[in-house]
Amino acid sequence: MTTLSRRGFLQTAVASGAVLTLGFTPRGALAQAAQTQQLTPFLKVAGDGTVTAIVKHLEGGQGAATGLSTLIAEELNMQLTDIRFEMAPANAAVYNNLLFGPVQATGGSTAMANSFMQYRTAGAAAREMLIAAAAQQWSVAPESLALKEGIISGDGKSVSIGELVGDAAKMDVPAEPTLKDPSEWTQIGNPQRARRDSSDKINGQAMFSMDVHLDGMLVVAIKRTPRMGGVVISFDDSAAKDINGFDHAATLPNGAGVAVYARNTWAAFQARDALSVEWDFSKAEARGSDEILADLRMQLDGEPDYNVNNADQAAVAATIDGAATTLSQEFYFPLLAHSPMEPINATIEPLENGGVRYHDGAQGPTANQMVAAQILEISPEQVEVKSLYAGGFFGRRLNGGSDYLVELTMAYALTDRTRPVKLVWSREDDVTGGWYRPMALHRVRVGLDDAGKIIGWEHHVATPSIFKGSPFEEAMVRDGVDSSSIEGIADGPYTIPGMALMLSDAKKATTVNWWRSVGHSHTAYVMEVMMDLAAEASGIDPVEFRLNHLDQNSDDGSRAAQVLKLAAEKAGWAQQGDGRSLGVAVHKSFNTYIAEVCEISTPDDTIRIDKVTAAVDCGIAVNPDVIKAQVEGAIGWGMGHAMRGEITLDKGEIVQSNFPDYEPLRIADIGAIDVHIVPSALPPSGIGEPGTPPAAPALANAIARATGQRITELPMISSTDFYL
Repeated sequence: MTTLSRRGFLQTAVASGAVLTLGFTPRGALAQAAQTQQLTPFLKVAGDGTVTAIVKHLEGGQGAATGLSTLIAEELNMQLTDIRFEMAPANAAVYNNLLFGPVQATGGSTAMANSFMQYRTAGAAAREMLIAAAAQQWSVAPESLALKEGIISGDGKSVSIGELVGDAAKMDVPAEPTLKDPSEWTQIGNPQRARRDSSDKINGQAMFSMDVHLDGMLVVAIKRTPRMGGVVISFDDSAAKDINGFDHAATLPNGAGVAVYARNTWAAFQARDALSVEWDFSKAEARGSDEILADLRMQLDGEPDYNVNNADQAAVAATIDGAATTLSQEFYFPLLAHSPMEPINATIEPLENGGVRYHDGAQGPTANQMVAAQILEISPEQVEVKSLYAGGFFGRRLNGGSDYLVELTMAYALTDRTRPVKLVWSREDDVTGGWYRPMALHRVRVGLDDAGKIIGWEHHVATPSIFKGSPFEEAMVRDGVDSSSIEGIADGPYTIPGMALMLSDAKKATTVNWWRSVGHSHTAYVMEVMMDLAAEASGIDPVEFRLNHLDQNSDDGSRAAQVLKLAAEKAGWAQQGDGRSLGVAVHKSFNTYIAEVCEISTPDDTIRIDKVTAAVDCGIAVNPDVIKAQVEGAIGWGMGHAMRGEITLDKGEIVQSNFPDYEPLRIADIGAIDVHIVPSALPPSGIGEPGTPPAAPALANAIARATGQRITELPMISSTDFYL
């Protein structure tokens, strides 16, 4: 959560004719700008009374547009259904992510944590200005008036806010508008199902970046190197010239592929596939998955690169060696692709001022501006970004290399720059040439005393760094340690004495990127399966064992214990048996605490997931319906990838290509999901990702309880005798 005051949240203000737009100045003071200023606001009030929330977090199905609109609706005493929204343009000076620094970006489950106070303050300021305008007209005290449902009333009079926007625009903007007391909330926490993006998506009006078609547009597809590090020597497009619609082909300036231009997507794909390309693989990756795993294991056998928590490793090892019970286990996690339902795409078009406009499901608009500025040699101010809906992203549309933006911009730069160019990836392109959740290998030893208490924990992780070499390295790497490689281990909610946490950076076999829940996607699995193994070795119930290692007098411990108890109660933990096998996991990520209980049965040697029960503490629940949907989706994401998800390499090339061999979760794979939200008055925390980390270990622990098989190598389908 951010510690900035309300005064520091809103970024800009615009008063323009019959439209009142509100925000804060870049210095943090709430201000109203002159008509000539082009500043990007958080809300607009039009002359007809329409209120529009300007959404600075990309809407990709996670509900950001609904959440931010709810905050505006609350402070304006309106219904959520009466608030419109539009995506913010690219302007990091006023729309930066307050938790990321001077960058406009969506990610890290930060939308509500970032913007809770920001958008409430914008709504409260608008309310006070509109009321002040009515009070001035009627010569009454503002305190005697009230705004509700777009109408200001009092002293026997009433008026629509649309009739007041002109006068309100002349008012001084309150520096510290009064926010509504939580006891007065009607929209925040309302369980209504009122997603602001649903109707457009249902009736077909929603515009995704894939839907963009501009006059004279060329479509480009890329023939990419099949191995990381390969470069083009030459290509032959003779066969491509026979494809109807083919225009031309050119090698990308970085040598990583050949751009094939055509008049439509199908022609671009056909012509691209018809190319004959000679590659230089002298510096390219050539290992297979088995060799990479062997290299990871060698790193665990050697000295670690980093002693993350500066523990006395020898002392911890001696404690474990002398423990009443010693457990040791190795865990392997394969590469995973993002594979959002909308494959990667974006369009660039020239502007008359020499600049360009991107049409993009832009997870990081600042990246668009930086890429265009560097490749096209223009200023970032000449770069517009029209953000459209994204059909999911899970981190894929934002990475350290800005890959698809670089490709698109290079492809555009190679033309005469007079017509739009649209880049389209196929599903196969993304599975075989995307950015992946890195492979990881963990080795853990745990020592228990006679009472079943943990007295020592030795944990060594070998995995490639995601953040080193990326624009976020300065923020995410400390003393050489990439925090995403080990998050969720030493900083989890458990009280574990005698922990030694070690990290070894592995050589990258592919490009790597954050993937839904980032490092928590594998660290939570290790922590929660080891906790179950320790509970089993101690002869203590798994829920009780976890509670024994949570300090319920601390904030971390008490919140984790609360969700753990709630999930166990709602799942009927105490009544399992008679064919019901339950597994449990609890984890903290993105400042949110989630416990999940997975119930399975095993008819005909098949693992059937009958029900998943989740309890979540994410602070103030702005939109309970959105929260439940996000947890449901995150559970399916976590379990589905653990069950069958795996990207493998053969001589440096990705083996899988599409959903038949990179199989996603199907709706029939999980019988039911039951989500319970813990009431809270604490500021909102992340919700898009935290449901993923405990999902797979809860399933794994249920399988172990039912079959006796502990799955420590993913995907599960390759590690169990039962069918998943």
